Amino acid sequence: MRQGAVFYNGKLAGLLTENSRNDYVFRYDDLYFNDDSMPAVSLTLPKKQQEIHSQYLFPFFYNMLAEGVNKNLQIRQLKIDEEDAFGLLLATAGADTIGAITVKPAH
Repeated sequence: MRQGAVFYNGKLAGLLTENSRNDYVFRYDDLYFNDDSMPAVSLTLPKKQQEIHSQYLFPFFYNMLAEGVNKNLQIRQLKIDEEDAFGLLLATAGADTIGAITVKPAH
């Protein structure tokens, strides 16, 4: 099991968990979920549910990954399996992302 802490503009929004390559869970942090002033991290991850399950890495997070040559460079330099989208997300989405969301390894 691997986990990533999901932040919205630096504020903890939730926890993304990979239980296996076909079992993912995104769970909003209690404080974030109960704060009506904070938006959903994505339209596909609404704050109507505190915990959301998927059989694959949620498209919102998958789309944060680099593509093409940039992805190949990251995979080679970071020594990550090209099929390990979750590992690549944890290694590359902690800073300098497009938008308000970052994902950092949870300890």
